[in-house]
Amino acid sequence: MKTYSTSEVAKMVDLHPNTIRRYEEWNLIPEPLRKKNGYRIYNDFHVELIKTSRIAFQIEVLQSGLRESMRGIIKALANYKFDQARTLLDQYIVAVDQEIDRAEEAIHIVEYLLKGETKESSLSLKRREVAVYLGVTTDALRNWELNGLLTLKRNQNGYRIYKMEDLNRLKIIRTLRSAKYSLEAILRLLNFIDLSQVQDIRAVLNQPNPNEDIISACDSLIISLEKAKENTIGLKDNICQLQELSKMIERPTASH
Repeated sequence: MKTYSTSEVAKMVDLHPNTIRRYEEWNLIPEPLRKKNGYRIYNDFHVELIKTSRIAFQIEVLQSGLRESMRGIIKALANYKFDQARTLLDQYIVAVDQEIDRAEEAIHIVEYLLKGETKESSLSLKRREVAVYLGVTTDALRNWELNGLLTLKRNQNGYRIYKMEDLNRLKIIRTLRSAKYSLEAILRLLNFIDLSQVQDIRAVLNQPNPNEDIISACDSLIISLEKAKENTIGLKDNICQLQELSKMIERPTASH
């Protein structure tokens, strides 16, 4: 198997040499062997794993722990734990599907609200119960309320209570916030919804207005999630390729 210097690897994967060393520090690639002068010796496994990592992380909108899950997959590969990587990848796909479902649900809720339809419900939840249901922190809920995204009613004891309409609104907020929409942009969208000015919520999600101050590495949450899922097909192939490469490499001994 061929070996490469740091600068050679950097050129092959189109990254700065310092970034290659960062990959090692972050445990995203195996520890390389060293020459007598201390220079690192990389091989094809390192090169292919870095390429795999770049595919894995190219979708920036990886919410609800998805990015950390992908990091776990890459770290498993860096430790030659291929079966674990496959298991984590399967779990990742399930999580992405759940996020897509949540995004679709948010769209349906908005369309439902725009029609002016309401549904009576006796639902009454506390903040902690809502946080668990939505998979967010109570601090996040409190922050959204303080920023005017949600106005809650209080019960006779003065405690804040969450009704069905509040839960639906929070599902929209959660989806857009996970997609890196700013609180200001979300508030504008919610105001549009309240005034029934949004005709096509998919267009709003997929074609954000730059003036809305939307912090986004992609143009659409759903499209990004689907792209992330699409990338997993290639990642499965990459895992097989990396496993084969691992059989031909020399690994550092414990003394290293």
